[in-house]
Amino acid sequence: MKIRSVLAGAVSALGLFAAQAQAEAPSEITVAYFLEWPLPFEAAKSLGTFEKELGVKINWRAFDTGTAMSAAFASGDVQYAISQGVPPFVTAVSAGQDLIVIDAAVGYAENDNCVVRTDLEITRDNAKDLEGKKVGLPIGTAPHFGFLKVAEHLGIDVSKVQVVDIAPADAAAAFAAGNFDAVCGWGGPLRRMKEHGNVLLTGAEKEAIGIKIFDVVSTTAVFANEQPELTSRFLKVINDANDAWKADPESLLPVIAKDSGLDEQAAKDNLATFTLLPIDEKLGPDWLGGGVQTYLKEVADFFVSTGNIPQALPSYDAVVKPEFLAAAAKG
Repeated sequence: MKIRSVLAGAVSALGLFAAQAQAEAPSEITVAYFLEWPLPFEAAKSLGTFEKELGVKINWRAFDTGTAMSAAFASGDVQYAISQGVPPFVTAVSAGQDLIVIDAAVGYAENDNCVVRTDLEITRDNAKDLEGKKVGLPIGTAPHFGFLKVAEHLGIDVSKVQVVDIAPADAAAAFAAGNFDAVCGWGGPLRRMKEHGNVLLTGAEKEAIGIKIFDVVSTTAVFANEQPELTSRFLKVINDANDAWKADPESLLPVIAKDSGLDEQAAKDNLATFTLLPIDEKLGPDWLGGGVQTYLKEVADFFVSTGNIPQALPSYDAVVKPEFLAAAAKG
């Protein structure tokens, strides 16, 4: 149980913000996350490590989509979101909502996709046959963005596709019942979707056409600036859990699987498709040091071109704040 001891161990003091005046730490916070999306932080969640290291009560609230997370932020119902998708984040900040990226949660090119019903025999070679069909996906999310980009690449006229806004878990059930011709999702729902259909492009093929699939850890600028040390400690627990998983996955798999609502094999299969980067790489030029900002702008401009959002920000530099992760790295 050495790894569990590491997760439960004390996080050393973070000094970067020591000179800054900050509001008194709240007595409790609410953190948004996804079920059926097994990530190492769930071991720290289950073991009580977050509460111990942050010194606050944490209410964990599961969501179906990243757009619902944005709505919860807007109403003040959550303070942090672990693994919010880039498209819902972009949609929110482009509309003027106070949200910032403070970490890159996970990369998952092979764990986000759209699935076409097997009996339709639609492949990338005859993808235009999807026109006139019914597609279920969560609007404004990573699968929606991916669907639009894949459709553009394969020459599908999306104006001729009936797109229905539906959460991935519900879409998977409806797909199994034959109510959709294609559906899009991630994690556990995607695994169930694949039992009844096939993807048009693999994760690697999507990356080759410019679809960078990753989620972020997000919060509001107001909360992060009021609670800089709490925010950095929060990120340190997440990244310590990532390191613990990499060092000894078998020890933590049962805990992560149980918390995510999956059996151990399903959790293991999902985790095998995830990329968990070290902090130093995430602070580098490809990620929070510039790459994330550039990609947010690309997603926003694409959504404008497809009519999904009215306008993009001139730059997304101001909504990516690497200083909290940098402080976590020094802790």
